[in-house]
Amino acid sequence: MGIKLLKNIDFSMKKNEFDILKSETKLFLSLLKKSIKKQKIKADVFVGGSFAKNTMMEGKEYDIDIFVRFDKKYADKSISLFLERVIKNLKIKYQKVHGSRDYIQIQKNRKIAFEIIPVIKIKKANEARNTTDLSYFHVNYVKKRLNDKLRKEISITKKFFKAQKVYGAESYISGFSGYAIECLIIHYKTFENMIRAFSKASGRPGKDNEKIIIDPERQYKKQEIMIEMNESKTHSPIVLVDPTWKERNVLAALSLETFDKTKEAINSFLKHPNISYFEVKAININNLKQLAKKNDSEFLHINIKTDRQERDIAGTKLRKFSKFIIGELEKYFIITKDEFDYKLKRNADLYLILKSRKEIIKQGPPLTMKENVAAFKKANNNTFTKNGKIYSRMKINFTAKDFIKKYKKDNQEKLNEMDIINLEVD
Repeated sequence: MGIKLLKNIDFSMKKNEFDILKSETKLFLSLLKKSIKKQKIKADVFVGGSFAKNTMMEGKEYDIDIFVRFDKKYADKSISLFLERVIKNLKIKYQKVHGSRDYIQIQKNRKIAFEIIPVIKIKKANEARNTTDLSYFHVNYVKKRLNDKLRKEISITKKFFKAQKVYGAESYISGFSGYAIECLIIHYKTFENMIRAFSKASGRPGKDNEKIIIDPERQYKKQEIMIEMNESKTHSPIVLVDPTWKERNVLAALSLETFDKTKEAINSFLKHPNISYFEVKAININNLKQLAKKNDSEFLHINIKTDRQERDIAGTKLRKFSKFIIGELEKYFIITKDEFDYKLKRNADLYLILKSRKEIIKQGPPLTMKENVAAFKKANNNTFTKNGKIYSRMKINFTAKDFIKKYKKDNQEKLNEMDIINLEVD
Protein backbone atom coordinates (compact mmCIF):
# COMPACT_ATOMS: atom_id res chain seq x y z
CA MET A 1 0.00 0.00 0.00
CA GLY A 2 1.40 3.37 -1.03
CA ILE A 3 1.68 6.52 1.01
CA LYS A 4 -1.70 8.27 0.65
CA LEU A 5 -0.24 11.77 1.10
CA LEU A 6 1.87 11.42 -2.06
CA LYS A 7 -1.18 10.84 -4.25
CA ASN A 8 -2.61 14.24 -3.38
CA ILE A 9 0.40 16.53 -3.83
CA ASP A 10 2.01 18.04 -6.91
CA PHE A 11 4.60 20.83 -6.85
CA SER A 12 4.92 21.29 -10.63
CA MET A 13 4.93 24.81 -12.00
CA LYS A 14 1.46 26.03 -12.93
CA LYS A 15 0.68 26.55 -16.63
CA ASN A 16 0.15 30.32 -16.32
CA GLU A 17 3.57 30.68 -14.67
CA PHE A 18 5.17 28.54 -17.37
CA ASP A 19 3.57 30.64 -20.13
CA ILE A 20 4.94 33.86 -18.59
CA LEU A 21 8.46 32.40 -18.43
CA LYS A 22 8.13 31.04 -21.96
CA SER A 23 7.18 34.48 -23.29
CA GLU A 24 10.05 36.25 -21.47
CA THR A 25 12.53 33.60 -22.60
CA LYS A 26 11.41 33.80 -26.22
CA LEU A 27 11.94 37.57 -26.20
CA PHE A 28 15.42 37.27 -24.67
CA LEU A 29 16.44 34.49 -27.09
CA SER A 30 15.53 36.74 -30.02
CA LEU A 31 17.84 39.50 -28.71
CA LEU A 32 20.61 37.02 -27.97
CA LYS A 33 20.52 35.45 -31.44
CA LYS A 34 20.64 38.88 -33.08
CA SER A 35 23.70 39.82 -31.04
CA ILE A 36 25.45 36.57 -31.96
CA LYS A 37 24.77 37.23 -35.63
CA LYS A 38 25.95 40.83 -35.34
CA GLN A 39 29.22 39.70 -33.77
CA LYS A 40 29.67 37.19 -36.62
CA ILE A 41 30.15 34.35 -34.16
CA LYS A 42 29.41 30.81 -35.27
CA ALA A 43 27.10 29.57 -32.55
CA ASP A 44 23.51 28.56 -31.93
CA VAL A 45 21.30 28.77 -28.85
CA PHE A 46 19.12 26.34 -26.94
CA VAL A 47 17.20 26.44 -23.68
CA GLY A 48 18.23 23.80 -21.14
CA GLY A 49 17.73 22.86 -17.50
CA SER A 50 14.44 22.20 -15.77
CA PHE A 51 12.57 24.83 -17.79
CA ALA A 52 13.33 23.16 -21.12
CA LYS A 53 12.18 19.80 -19.74
CA ASN A 54 9.13 21.30 -17.99
CA THR A 55 10.27 19.82 -14.67
CA MET A 56 10.46 23.08 -12.74
CA MET A 57 8.93 23.31 -9.29
CA GLU A 58 6.54 26.06 -8.41
CA GLY A 59 8.39 28.87 -6.66
CA LYS A 60 8.92 32.57 -6.11
CA GLU A 61 12.09 32.83 -8.24
CA TYR A 62 13.14 31.02 -11.39
CA ASP A 63 16.55 30.49 -13.01
CA ILE A 64 16.39 29.73 -16.72
CA ASP A 65 19.44 28.09 -18.30
CA ILE A 66 20.32 29.23 -21.81
CA PHE A 67 23.20 27.56 -23.60
CA VAL A 68 25.19 29.17 -26.39
CA ARG A 69 26.70 26.31 -28.42
CA PHE A 70 29.92 27.44 -30.07
CA ASP A 71 31.34 25.73 -33.12
CA LYS A 72 34.17 23.29 -32.37
CA LYS A 73 36.64 25.60 -34.13
CA TYR A 74 36.66 27.84 -31.04
CA ALA A 75 39.24 27.14 -28.35
CA ASP A 76 37.78 25.99 -25.05
CA LYS A 77 39.22 28.93 -23.10
CA SER A 78 37.95 31.56 -25.54
CA ILE A 79 34.21 30.82 -25.57
CA SER A 80 33.54 32.63 -22.27
CA LEU A 81 35.19 35.76 -23.73
CA PHE A 82 33.12 35.53 -26.92
CA LEU A 83 29.96 35.06 -24.85
CA GLU A 84 30.70 38.19 -22.82
CA ARG A 85 31.20 40.15 -26.04
CA VAL A 86 27.76 39.00 -27.20
CA ILE A 87 26.13 40.03 -23.91
CA LYS A 88 27.88 43.41 -23.79
CA ASN A 89 26.36 44.19 -27.17
CA LEU A 90 22.88 43.83 -25.61
CA LYS A 91 23.68 46.82 -23.38
CA ILE A 92 21.98 45.35 -20.32
CA LYS A 93 23.23 44.83 -16.78
CA TYR A 94 24.86 41.45 -16.21
CA GLN A 95 27.15 39.61 -13.83
CA LYS A 96 30.02 37.35 -14.84
CA VAL A 97 30.13 34.22 -12.71
CA HIS A 98 33.41 32.33 -12.44
CA GLY A 99 33.48 28.59 -12.97
CA SER A 100 35.18 25.88 -15.02
CA ARG A 101 33.95 28.15 -17.79
CA ASP A 102 32.82 31.64 -16.85
CA TYR A 103 29.14 32.22 -17.56
CA ILE A 104 26.73 35.16 -17.44
CA GLN A 105 23.83 35.86 -15.13
CA ILE A 106 21.14 38.41 -15.99
CA GLN A 107 18.44 39.34 -13.48
CA LYS A 108 15.48 40.05 -15.74
CA ASN A 109 13.23 41.02 -12.83
CA ARG A 110 12.62 39.99 -9.21
CA LYS A 111 11.23 36.66 -10.36
CA ILE A 112 13.28 35.64 -13.41
CA ALA A 113 17.03 35.24 -13.89
CA PHE A 114 18.73 34.03 -17.04
CA GLU A 115 21.96 32.06 -16.79
CA ILE A 116 23.77 32.06 -20.12
CA ILE A 117 26.33 29.28 -20.35
CA PRO A 118 28.93 28.82 -23.12
CA VAL A 119 29.37 25.26 -24.42
CA ILE A 120 30.98 23.55 -27.39
CA LYS A 121 28.65 22.09 -30.02
CA ILE A 122 29.37 18.38 -30.19
CA LYS A 123 27.74 15.49 -32.06
CA LYS A 124 28.65 12.72 -29.63
CA ALA A 125 28.78 12.78 -25.83
CA ASN A 126 32.35 11.44 -25.74
CA GLU A 127 33.50 14.61 -27.55
CA ALA A 128 32.62 16.72 -24.49
CA ARG A 129 35.40 18.97 -23.21
CA ASN A 130 33.36 20.00 -20.18
CA THR A 131 30.34 18.52 -18.39
CA THR A 132 28.18 21.44 -19.57
CA ASP A 133 28.74 20.31 -23.18
CA LEU A 134 26.47 17.35 -22.35
CA SER A 135 23.50 19.55 -21.43
CA TYR A 136 21.98 19.34 -24.92
CA PHE A 137 21.96 15.53 -24.70
CA HIS A 138 20.52 15.63 -21.16
CA VAL A 139 17.56 17.74 -22.24
CA ASN A 140 16.76 15.46 -25.18
CA TYR A 141 17.10 12.28 -23.11
CA VAL A 142 14.76 13.47 -20.36
CA LYS A 143 12.17 14.98 -22.70
CA LYS A 144 11.86 11.70 -24.64
CA ARG A 145 11.11 9.70 -21.50
CA LEU A 146 8.87 12.07 -19.56
CA ASN A 147 5.10 12.01 -19.16
CA ASP A 148 2.81 13.96 -16.83
CA LYS A 149 2.96 11.31 -14.10
CA LEU A 150 6.77 11.34 -14.04
CA ARG A 151 6.80 15.17 -14.03
CA LYS A 152 4.62 15.11 -10.92
CA GLU A 153 6.95 12.60 -9.22
CA ILE A 154 9.98 14.71 -10.16
CA SER A 155 8.35 17.81 -8.63
CA ILE A 156 7.69 15.91 -5.39
CA THR A 157 11.29 14.66 -5.25
CA LYS A 158 12.79 18.08 -5.94
CA LYS A 159 10.57 19.69 -3.31
CA PHE A 160 11.49 17.08 -0.69
CA PHE A 161 15.23 17.37 -1.42
CA LYS A 162 15.08 21.17 -1.39
CA ALA A 163 13.28 21.17 1.97
CA GLN A 164 15.95 18.84 3.36
CA LYS A 165 18.73 21.08 1.93
CA VAL A 166 20.23 18.35 -0.25
CA TYR A 167 19.12 19.70 -3.65
CA GLY A 168 22.12 20.83 -5.70
CA ALA A 169 25.45 19.42 -6.85
CA GLU A 170 27.40 22.52 -5.80
CA SER A 171 30.37 21.80 -3.53
CA TYR A 172 28.78 23.47 -0.51
CA ILE A 173 25.77 21.14 -0.82
CA SER A 174 27.28 17.99 -2.43
CA GLY A 175 23.77 16.79 -3.15
CA PHE A 176 21.40 15.86 -5.97
CA SER A 177 21.33 17.92 -9.18
CA GLY A 178 18.10 18.47 -11.09
CA TYR A 179 19.26 16.13 -13.85
CA ALA A 180 20.19 13.45 -11.29
CA ILE A 181 16.68 13.64 -9.79
CA GLU A 182 15.10 13.36 -13.25
CA CYS A 183 17.20 10.27 -14.05
CA LEU A 184 16.37 8.71 -10.67
CA ILE A 185 12.62 9.12 -11.19
CA ILE A 186 12.82 7.84 -14.77
CA HIS A 187 14.48 4.76 -13.25
CA TYR A 188 12.36 4.28 -10.10
CA LYS A 189 9.09 5.62 -11.62
CA THR A 190 7.89 7.15 -8.31
CA PHE A 191 9.26 9.15 -5.38
CA GLU A 192 8.05 6.44 -3.01
CA ASN A 193 9.88 3.66 -4.86
CA MET A 194 13.05 5.75 -4.77
CA ILE A 195 13.00 6.61 -1.06
CA ARG A 196 12.22 3.01 -0.09
CA ALA A 197 15.27 1.87 -2.09
CA PHE A 198 17.43 4.58 -0.48
CA SER A 199 16.24 3.68 3.03
CA LYS A 200 17.67 0.15 2.68
CA ALA A 201 21.13 1.18 1.43
CA SER A 202 24.16 2.18 3.47
CA GLY A 203 25.88 4.01 0.62
CA ARG A 204 29.09 2.26 1.64
CA PRO A 205 30.90 -0.59 -0.12
CA GLY A 206 30.31 -3.98 1.50
CA LYS A 207 28.32 -7.18 1.29
CA ASP A 208 25.09 -5.98 2.88
CA ASN A 209 23.08 -2.86 2.05
CA GLU A 210 25.96 -1.53 0.00
CA LYS A 211 26.05 1.55 -2.23
CA ILE A 212 23.33 1.91 -4.85
CA ILE A 213 24.36 1.30 -8.48
CA ILE A 214 21.94 2.43 -11.20
CA ASP A 215 22.42 2.00 -14.94
CA PRO A 216 19.13 3.27 -16.48
CA GLU A 217 20.00 2.39 -20.07
CA ARG A 218 21.84 -0.86 -19.18
CA GLN A 219 25.06 0.28 -20.80
CA TYR A 220 27.09 -2.15 -18.69
CA LYS A 221 26.76 -5.84 -17.92
CA LYS A 222 26.19 -6.73 -14.26
CA GLN A 223 29.23 -6.16 -12.03
CA GLU A 224 31.08 -4.31 -14.84
CA ILE A 225 30.34 -0.76 -13.65
CA MET A 226 32.65 -0.74 -10.63
CA ILE A 227 35.41 -2.36 -12.67
CA GLU A 228 35.21 -0.42 -15.94
CA MET A 229 34.19 3.05 -14.74
CA ASN A 230 37.07 5.26 -13.59
CA GLU A 231 37.62 4.63 -9.87
CA SER A 232 37.55 8.37 -9.07
CA LYS A 233 33.95 8.47 -10.32
CA THR A 234 32.61 5.64 -8.15
CA HIS A 235 33.34 6.92 -4.62
CA SER A 236 29.87 8.41 -4.13
CA PRO A 237 27.17 6.50 -2.16
CA ILE A 238 25.10 6.23 -5.36
CA VAL A 239 26.63 5.48 -8.74
CA LEU A 240 24.21 6.68 -11.42
CA VAL A 241 25.50 5.97 -14.92
CA ASP A 242 24.74 8.92 -17.20
CA PRO A 243 22.28 7.62 -19.81
CA THR A 244 23.94 9.87 -22.40
CA TRP A 245 27.57 8.94 -21.61
CA LYS A 246 28.43 5.67 -19.85
CA GLU A 247 31.76 6.94 -18.48
CA ARG A 248 30.10 9.58 -16.28
CA ASN A 249 28.56 9.15 -12.82
CA VAL A 250 25.74 11.74 -12.57
CA LEU A 251 25.98 11.59 -8.75
CA ALA A 252 29.77 11.77 -8.44
CA ALA A 253 29.38 14.97 -6.37
CA LEU A 254 27.07 13.33 -3.79
CA SER A 255 28.86 13.08 -0.45
CA LEU A 256 28.32 10.39 2.15
CA GLU A 257 27.42 13.11 4.66
CA THR A 258 24.62 14.39 2.38
CA PHE A 259 23.40 10.87 1.63
CA ASP A 260 23.22 10.06 5.36
CA LYS A 261 21.32 13.32 5.94
CA THR A 262 18.92 12.39 3.11
CA LYS A 263 18.41 8.90 4.51
CA GLU A 264 17.68 10.26 7.99
CA ALA A 265 14.95 12.50 6.56
CA ILE A 266 13.58 9.64 4.41
CA ASN A 267 13.37 7.21 7.32
CA SER A 268 11.67 9.82 9.47
CA PHE A 269 9.18 10.58 6.66
CA LEU A 270 8.42 6.89 6.08
CA LYS A 271 7.54 6.48 9.78
CA HIS A 272 5.35 9.58 9.90
CA PRO A 273 4.43 10.89 6.40
CA ASN A 274 3.67 14.57 6.71
CA ILE A 275 3.50 17.57 4.36
CA SER A 276 5.99 19.42 6.59
CA TYR A 277 8.82 17.37 5.05
CA PHE A 278 8.24 19.30 1.83
CA GLU A 279 8.37 22.74 3.43
CA VAL A 280 11.58 24.77 3.45
CA LYS A 281 12.04 25.88 7.04
CA ALA A 282 14.25 28.62 8.39
CA ILE A 283 16.58 27.60 11.20
CA ASN A 284 14.77 28.23 14.48
CA ILE A 285 17.40 29.89 16.66
CA ASN A 286 15.17 30.04 19.75
CA ASN A 287 14.59 26.28 19.55
CA LEU A 288 18.33 25.67 19.32
CA LYS A 289 18.97 27.89 22.32
CA GLN A 290 16.30 26.08 24.34
CA LEU A 291 17.71 22.69 23.32
CA ALA A 292 21.18 23.78 24.43
CA LYS A 293 19.83 25.00 27.77
CA LYS A 294 17.84 21.79 28.30
CA ASN A 295 20.99 19.69 27.75
CA ASP A 296 23.22 21.93 29.85
CA SER A 297 25.19 22.85 26.73
CA GLU A 298 26.46 26.00 25.05
CA PHE A 299 24.77 27.57 22.04
CA LEU A 300 27.16 29.20 19.56
CA HIS A 301 26.40 31.29 16.47
CA ILE A 302 29.28 32.12 14.12
CA ASN A 303 28.83 34.44 11.15
CA ILE A 304 31.52 33.70 8.56
CA LYS A 305 32.41 36.17 5.79
CA THR A 306 34.45 35.74 2.61
CA ASP A 307 35.52 38.09 -0.16
CA ARG A 308 35.00 35.46 -2.88
CA GLN A 309 32.26 35.72 -5.53
CA GLU A 310 28.71 35.04 -4.36
CA ARG A 311 26.99 31.69 -4.92
CA ASP A 312 29.11 28.65 -5.85
CA ILE A 313 32.59 30.02 -5.07
CA ALA A 314 31.66 31.83 -1.84
CA GLY A 315 29.44 28.94 -0.75
CA THR A 316 32.25 26.42 -1.23
CA LYS A 317 34.77 28.55 0.70
CA LEU A 318 32.32 29.15 3.55
CA ARG A 319 31.29 25.50 3.80
CA LYS A 320 34.92 24.35 3.75
CA PHE A 321 35.81 26.74 6.56
CA SER A 322 32.75 25.78 8.64
CA LYS A 323 33.85 22.12 8.50
CA PHE A 324 37.40 23.15 9.41
CA ILE A 325 36.36 25.22 12.43
CA ILE A 326 34.03 22.42 13.60
CA GLY A 327 37.08 20.14 13.55
CA GLU A 328 39.05 22.63 15.65
CA LEU A 329 36.22 22.98 18.16
CA GLU A 330 35.81 19.20 18.46
CA LYS A 331 39.25 18.99 20.06
CA TYR A 332 37.82 20.69 23.16
CA PHE A 333 34.04 20.31 22.85
CA ILE A 334 31.50 17.60 22.07
CA ILE A 335 29.28 18.94 19.27
CA THR A 336 25.76 17.52 19.46
CA LYS A 337 24.22 19.63 16.69
CA ASP A 338 25.46 21.82 13.86
CA GLU A 339 23.51 23.77 11.25
CA PHE A 340 25.10 25.55 8.26
CA ASP A 341 22.99 28.25 6.61
CA TYR A 342 24.08 29.85 3.33
CA LYS A 343 21.85 32.23 1.37
CA LEU A 344 23.97 32.70 -1.80
CA LYS A 345 25.74 35.85 -0.55
CA ARG A 346 29.28 36.36 0.82
CA ASN A 347 28.51 35.24 4.33
CA ALA A 348 27.09 32.18 6.05
CA ASP A 349 25.83 31.33 9.53
CA LEU A 350 26.99 28.35 11.55
CA TYR A 351 24.88 27.33 14.55
CA LEU A 352 26.27 24.87 17.08
CA ILE A 353 25.27 23.17 20.31
CA LEU A 354 28.36 22.08 22.23
CA LYS A 355 29.45 20.65 25.55
CA SER A 356 32.91 21.05 27.08
CA ARG A 357 35.09 17.94 27.23
CA LYS A 358 36.18 19.25 30.68
CA GLU A 359 39.64 17.75 30.22
CA ILE A 360 41.74 16.48 27.31
CA ILE A 361 44.89 14.40 27.17
CA LYS A 362 47.53 15.60 24.71
CA GLN A 363 50.08 13.08 23.47
CA GLY A 364 53.73 14.10 23.22
CA PRO A 365 56.89 12.49 21.80
CA PRO A 366 58.59 9.25 22.94
CA LEU A 367 60.79 9.67 26.04
CA THR A 368 63.85 8.71 23.97
CA MET A 369 63.56 12.01 22.06
CA LYS A 370 64.93 14.10 24.93
CA GLU A 371 65.04 17.49 23.17
CA ASN A 372 61.46 17.12 21.98
CA VAL A 373 60.35 15.98 25.43
CA ALA A 374 61.96 19.06 26.99
CA ALA A 375 60.19 21.31 24.48
CA PHE A 376 56.87 19.54 25.18
CA LYS A 377 57.30 20.07 28.94
CA LYS A 378 58.04 23.73 28.37
CA ALA A 379 54.92 24.21 26.24
CA ASN A 380 52.54 22.16 28.40
CA ASN A 381 51.65 21.94 32.08
CA ASN A 382 50.55 18.85 34.06
CA THR A 383 52.71 16.39 32.13
CA PHE A 384 52.97 12.67 32.89
CA THR A 385 54.53 9.62 31.28
CA LYS A 386 52.92 6.40 30.15
CA ASN A 387 54.10 3.50 27.97
CA GLY A 388 57.31 5.28 26.99
CA LYS A 389 55.70 8.57 25.96
CA ILE A 390 55.03 11.93 27.57
CA TYR A 391 51.51 13.34 27.85
CA SER A 392 49.88 16.46 29.26
CA ARG A 393 46.55 16.86 30.98
CA MET A 394 44.66 20.03 30.02
CA LYS A 395 41.60 21.39 31.81
CA ILE A 396 39.05 23.06 29.52
CA ASN A 397 38.22 26.24 31.39
CA PHE A 398 37.00 28.32 28.44
CA THR A 399 33.79 28.49 26.43
CA ALA A 400 33.42 27.82 22.70
CA LYS A 401 32.76 31.53 22.24
CA ASP A 402 36.05 32.33 23.98
CA PHE A 403 37.82 29.80 21.76
CA ILE A 404 36.54 31.39 18.51
CA LYS A 405 37.47 34.89 19.65
CA LYS A 406 41.00 33.74 20.49
CA TYR A 407 41.26 31.72 17.29
CA LYS A 408 40.33 34.79 15.24
CA LYS A 409 42.94 36.90 17.04
CA ASP A 410 45.76 34.34 16.79
CA ASN A 411 45.16 32.90 13.31
CA GLN A 412 44.62 35.82 10.96
CA GLU A 413 47.12 34.40 8.46
CA LYS A 414 45.27 31.07 8.35
CA LEU A 415 41.94 32.88 7.85
CA ASN A 416 43.44 34.85 4.95
CA GLU A 417 44.73 31.63 3.36
CA MET A 418 41.17 30.23 3.48
CA ASP A 419 39.71 33.48 2.02
CA ILE A 420 37.83 34.27 5.24
CA ILE A 421 37.76 38.00 5.97
CA ASN A 422 35.83 37.99 9.25
CA LEU A 423 34.33 35.87 12.02
CA GLU A 424 31.66 37.20 14.36
CA VAL A 425 30.32 35.24 17.33
CA ASP A 426 27.31 35.66 19.59
